[in-house]
Amino acid sequence: MHLKNLQINQFKNHTQSSFSFTEQVNCFVGDNGAGKTNILDAIHYLSQTKSYFNHIDAQNIQFGADYFMLKGNFEKEDSIDEIQCNLKEGEGKVLKRNQKKYKRFSEHIGQFPTVIISPTDTNLILEGSEVRRKYLDSSIAQYKQSYLKILINYNKALKQRNALLKQFAERGYFDEITLDIYDNQLIHLGKQIHTERLDFLKELTPVFNRYYAEISGSKETVNLAYKSQLNEGDYAELMKQSLLKDRTSNYTQTGTHKDDILFEMNEHPIKKIGSQGQQKSFLIALKLAQFEFIKHQIGFKPILLLDDIFDKLDDSRVLKLISFVNKGIFGQVFITDTHAERSEEILTKANIPYSIFLIENGATI
Repeated sequence: MHLKNLQINQFKNHTQSSFSFTEQVNCFVGDNGAGKTNILDAIHYLSQTKSYFNHIDAQNIQFGADYFMLKGNFEKEDSIDEIQCNLKEGEGKVLKRNQKKYKRFSEHIGQFPTVIISPTDTNLILEGSEVRRKYLDSSIAQYKQSYLKILINYNKALKQRNALLKQFAERGYFDEITLDIYDNQLIHLGKQIHTERLDFLKELTPVFNRYYAEISGSKETVNLAYKSQLNEGDYAELMKQSLLKDRTSNYTQTGTHKDDILFEMNEHPIKKIGSQGQQKSFLIALKLAQFEFIKHQIGFKPILLLDDIFDKLDDSRVLKLISFVNKGIFGQVFITDTHAERSEEILTKANIPYSIFLIENGATI
């Protein structure tokens, strides 16, 4: 699979930009703030129906405009699909495939998968469990569409149960029968979510360990541990035990919405003991393992988006990463960089076919 071309209109700092891409490496070069990362984000939009960097759609409309339009042609298995995403203020987002509007955005997820590696990935280590759950869920959804539907239904039931708990507190009564309806929904859906996340991490971890060893060349051990209340016992019993706390807090305290991944190095949190270099290697290995796992599940290579990688990594890690491209592990790759000469030197040395696009103030020069 690869993206043949891309059209961007009034998206962030791009008024009107058009690109035709090579099937291997495409590099966007320009100063900081030129709009390189916004091109990667446009590709992410067409793949995932949303921005990787700002999930508030209206904030991605160019300043002074009232809409944005993104359009690209993906080639997969000898067929070409035109994907278009439009957003107009006050009218909501529209996603089309070959001019046909999707009824649900979830129907599109996984059709044209991407994996992005970005400096903002440090949030996976530094921020709370919600960020890591989103990583889990977005990874699984790209190869198993039914999972996304389960997740949506779980979150809907959770929201309804929390509203019911608040209603109990405000009106001074308790209705166990109605609460049981939502409990049973959460238990049924939550068990499926738990199984999918557990299976994903079980298979991902050895691939992640291999990539970490290759990238870092170091001797420390790393691990991904799935932290879930459902590991501790029967879900229904855990819900019963938590009922008093739920009624006190007006919030469901037990379930897969509390899950987390523990990022460990030498059996300690990498957040506490890992150097910046070790944390970068950890995150890149995590994303590359995600790429390989999704590729194995769907039978073709996702598109790989590398944002500002050359600036953030030392030479040895950059060369190791590019060697994976040269070995044919990856398919189409998009890279942003601030130095054209550096990109050309690295890619030429690696003997990889590439195209370079010079970007300035949201335009190609």
